[in-house]
Amino acid sequence: MTEMRQIASGLQFPEGPVAMPDGSVLLVEIKRGTLSRVAPDGSVSVVAECGGGPNGAAIGPDGAVYVCNNGGFEWWEVRGRDVPGEQPADYIGGRIQRVTLDGTVTDLYTEVDGHGLRGPNDIVFDAHGGFYFTDLGKRRPREVDRGGLYYATPDGSRIEEIAYPLADANGVGLSPDGSRVYVAETSTGRVWYWDVEGPGRLRRTGNGPAGAALLHGFPGYQLLDSLAVDSEGNVCVATLVTGGISVISPDGELKDVVKPPRHDPHVTNICFGGPDLRTAYITSSGWGILYAVEWHCPGLELNHARH
Repeated sequence: MTEMRQIASGLQFPEGPVAMPDGSVLLVEIKRGTLSRVAPDGSVSVVAECGGGPNGAAIGPDGAVYVCNNGGFEWWEVRGRDVPGEQPADYIGGRIQRVTLDGTVTDLYTEVDGHGLRGPNDIVFDAHGGFYFTDLGKRRPREVDRGGLYYATPDGSRIEEIAYPLADANGVGLSPDGSRVYVAETSTGRVWYWDVEGPGRLRRTGNGPAGAALLHGFPGYQLLDSLAVDSEGNVCVATLVTGGISVISPDGELKDVVKPPRHDPHVTNICFGGPDLRTAYITSSGWGILYAVEWHCPGLELNHARH
């Protein structure tokens, strides 16, 4: 692989990158509360004001952007880096938002089975038009929410809790054939998976939380963030602290760790784009940077991504 190159800087805790057909990259700026667009020349424009803490994003079957909004964070600056903290005083509650590219924001879901969403984090659409999303929860001075995995439809008619509880459920992705759904837990350093029997229907055959099977567990103190899957079925998960994208094969082997040119403990998200899907776009949230690097194989083309 070639060395990562910097596309844009000065972003306010970017995550949730979505590569667009025109060469631009949509992403959220969590601290800024926006869905933003990074042009190929690195210029940044605001698409929509989402409020709270927009965290993950994906293109739906109608061409709109569906955003996981965590409701907001307290923010700290540590040695020049933005660091998110606990649930803020102005917390708006977690929600799934539908955002059109002309800037219209609609709250689609705010609860499931009478329980308010706490900190929706990452999202992926399946071939049927529904989406899986994680809820990481929120932290307060003396308590922490449990996380979970959810399934919903973009028309607002269905939302279900399908795997609960999980510890800091963060990145989520589907295998190339849609037969597995993967979830990365931040605090445990584990990537779990379930076999998919139908839209939002999981087979619970493992001995992990909510019947999950273990794909890979990282040794030592390694925190996980978002993930993407490439065309070979590798799970490419952002690995905090050590700083990079860990590439895990479908059978659980750690094949590679792709790192930025300097040590960066805030590598958080990855997506694939470009004409052949061989460009990986990677966010460094704490430093406010969007990187690009040529991948060893094409990324997985996401369902409904080309509009």
